[in-house]
Amino acid sequence: MAFTLTIDCGGGGIKGSVLDEAGTMRAQPLRVPTPYPLPPDLFVKTLVQLGERLPAHDRVTVGMPGMLRHGVVVATPHYITRSGPRTKIDPELQDAWFGFDARTALEDAFGRPTLVLNDAEVHGAGVVAGTGCELVLTLGTGLGCALFDGGALAPHLEMSQAPVRWGMSYDTYIGEHERRRLGDALWSRRVRNVVEGLRPVFLWDRLYLGGGNSRLIVPTQLARMGDDVVVVPNTAGIVGGVRAWTLGTTR
Repeated sequence: MAFTLTIDCGGGGIKGSVLDEAGTMRAQPLRVPTPYPLPPDLFVKTLVQLGERLPAHDRVTVGMPGMLRHGVVVATPHYITRSGPRTKIDPELQDAWFGFDARTALEDAFGRPTLVLNDAEVHGAGVVAGTGCELVLTLGTGLGCALFDGGALAPHLEMSQAPVRWGMSYDTYIGEHERRRLGDALWSRRVRNVVEGLRPVFLWDRLYLGGGNSRLIVPTQLARMGDDVVVVPNTAGIVGGVRAWTLGTTR
């Protein structure tokens, strides 16, 4: 039986666990704060140290925020900042992360086969049914997005950086900072407005809302989104690490 170390990397924290082939966790998830500033070498070191505290494993799945193509970072929104989300961008970190081959670096560091995807894509791998057009939106520090067609992963869309209103990106508009400022009720209304705004763009068969903040959407707003919108557990970001290895792709 193959065991998979899955690490879910966020703007505020990095958590991981080891799962068997059925997706059952073999250890309670461990979480460490995301260190800042975070150059790629510290990122790799942090993940390896987390993995050393967990049971033995045969392969590694890493989900991280941003645009990745074939395990190479094109852009990552939080890790290029000096002190974390919503702080000033460090040009040197921006240069260091652009084109960083995360998959190869982590595979070398762990000494095991490694898969690196956008965190919402790993999350989606844990919840999609595998039929029709399925969209996954994760609500946390910012907004994550993953699209699946018949269970196959479509090219990544970095929706989080698109403008939505008042000069804000989706990342800011429905991110954690705005949730705290507005309170759950008003923030939930914003989430519903975003869902209704994206509906004619994707015409999904099913929309999954995940991430740590999805559970904070107030029931009245969730009910108004419709039966094709489902809230899923945040643990999918770890559980999806096993199924991510069997995903097809439309790329």
